[in-house]
Amino acid sequence: MSDKPITNSKEFTNAAVDAAIKIALIFIMVIWCFKIIQPFIMPILWGGIIAIALYPVVLFVSKKSHLSVSKTSLMITLLALALLLVPTFLFSGVLVSSTQDFIAEIHNGTLTIPAPKTSVAEWPIIGESLYEFWADASADLQDFIQKYAEEIKSFSTSAASAVGSFSLTVLQFLISIIIAGVFMGKASGSSQMFHKVSVRLAGKHGEEFSDLAVATVRSVVNGVIGVAFIQSILAGVGLAAVGVPAAGIWMLLVLIFAIIQLPPILVLGPIIAYVFSVESSTTATIFMIWSILVSASDTFLKPMLMGRGVDIPMLVILLGAIGGMLLSGIVGLFVGAVVLALSYKLFSAWLVVETAEVDDEELSVTDTTTE
Repeated sequence: MSDKPITNSKEFTNAAVDAAIKIALIFIMVIWCFKIIQPFIMPILWGGIIAIALYPVVLFVSKKSHLSVSKTSLMITLLALALLLVPTFLFSGVLVSSTQDFIAEIHNGTLTIPAPKTSVAEWPIIGESLYEFWADASADLQDFIQKYAEEIKSFSTSAASAVGSFSLTVLQFLISIIIAGVFMGKASGSSQMFHKVSVRLAGKHGEEFSDLAVATVRSVVNGVIGVAFIQSILAGVGLAAVGVPAAGIWMLLVLIFAIIQLPPILVLGPIIAYVFSVESSTTATIFMIWSILVSASDTFLKPMLMGRGVDIPMLVILLGAIGGMLLSGIVGLFVGAVVLALSYKLFSAWLVVETAEVDDEELSVTDTTTE
């Protein structure tokens, strides 16, 4: 009888060591796979969001054109790539040529800056400083460049870094659109896999949560990102109409501010002041009214596009957008808002389900006690 505990002890030790080795190997494989796929996590996530948002369009076009879903997905993916790449190439070409012309004019001494109007000095807070700065640049550009050489160098470095970051963002969007095309072309298999994972994680409520996830993604994309794009385009129309320089950059800022739930008037306000200083009062007033309407348009666009049955607090979207941007740049700006809003809805649904189950159990106990 003395040998039995020893044997059991050895078996237990062997089993524990065997289990520890297997768990360690699984852990190593998981970490290894994560490291391999880590650079593609954001593009895959963003690609999934794009696919969920565009798939109803794919089904609509497929039904009207009598093409297969895979062919329609390929067509829409190529269209999305064209919408991304063509403006990027045009913007890059204009940026390069404008920079070359700017540098050439500086070297040749032909670059001139118009003198500011005296009304600029009357602007609140920054008026006098801006007027003096602008007047110095207009009076003697070469002396101005030498005087602010360090500041110009620092600005040039920051601008070059911003251009590099923009190029990386375009590449990420390019990969995301291609991934979205694959998801849409294989929608049936992707949907089944998503449902299986949801059921595995959430049990009998998994399919309900997966349907809710898809609905939430589409609602957030339409109600937040869609409205932001509309406001950005409307702002760009106004900026182009009055001839504001670098309208594309201001449109991008309007887009970012709208997504993080800040009013676009914060971007358009200083531009309104600039337009009043260079254009007639009538033109500037019309642009001001247009800018106010663009900034306030989300009050009626968002209820129209957000969809019924999806109520997400603006604070959730704001935190998601800012946190995502700090974590992953411009792509995270979109992904963060969607992911946090989705998590909020899933958590709320989980709370409702769990509370209902607890209430049912308490009611059953009460009925048993009464009997």
